[in-house]
Amino acid sequence: MGCTRRDMLRVSGLAMAGLAFGSMAATRSVAAALQTTASPFEISLAQWSLHKAFFDKKADPMDFAKIAKEEFGINAIEYVNQFYKGKAEDQAFLADLKKRADDHGVKSLLIMCDGEGALGDADEAKRKKAVENHYKWVAAAKYLGCHSIRVNAQSGGSYDEQLARAADGLRRLTEFAATHDINVIVENHGGLSSNGAWLAAVMKKVDHPRCGTLPDFGNFRVSKDEMYDRYKGVEELMPFAKAVSAKSHDFDAAGNEIHTDYRKMMKIVASFGYKGYVGIEYEGSKISEADGIKATKKLLETVRSEMA
Repeated sequence: MGCTRRDMLRVSGLAMAGLAFGSMAATRSVAAALQTTASPFEISLAQWSLHKAFFDKKADPMDFAKIAKEEFGINAIEYVNQFYKGKAEDQAFLADLKKRADDHGVKSLLIMCDGEGALGDADEAKRKKAVENHYKWVAAAKYLGCHSIRVNAQSGGSYDEQLARAADGLRRLTEFAATHDINVIVENHGGLSSNGAWLAAVMKKVDHPRCGTLPDFGNFRVSKDEMYDRYKGVEELMPFAKAVSAKSHDFDAAGNEIHTDYRKMMKIVASFGYKGYVGIEYEGSKISEADGIKATKKLLETVRSEMA
């Protein structure tokens, strides 16, 4: 846990008071002051949480920032490129999207990018094309004020072949993104990318400070018959994390997510010193998207309060 110079001076003053009065209570106050200098993490909203509403045209993707702020009290958002196809290089569109976020005091964090080709394609030409297809989203992310684009480490071949190919595509894209001060972060998102050890090995092979991970609590299905341990996977991916995705589906009567122990998971996240945004990504069907977002937010706030 980091402290500012002001925090240290404040704590020092409390410690001096404790010495002056010889009081154990004052010493306990010092510890309390240290624990409340910063929030354990912040909460953001992934646009995919509202994908049904957007795809069914019950809500306008252009209003995402407004919805996040006014309906859910969330002031940081994560876009999904599927809702803005063909618009990545439209400056008037980007200016409008940015203005809407700014007008509502909402911070744009990242763009989740899908459908642009496999960055680990076995075909060299197709891999190169996939890398270049992401360039426009890097530029868009930079304009919107995001810190990253989220990509997939999709590939083909053997375990080692996929590792090498995915690392190659990611390295090429990251070197481009670095010139825009944008990170390239990979989510565990099916196939070998849902194997925490494999994706961690890819990160080590890429070996670039601008390339990292976006650990998702729930995306650990490697194949139809294989599920990777979600807690082990998040632990393996956290050393490279530049964002975290709090996937949720179903809740019990006490408000706990029944597939993921959020307290256990957030303890893992915190153990790596992570204090950034944790993005709500609700994908359930038993309650509405709005209620799912609210339930996930309430659970995260409860866990955050306990951690603080």
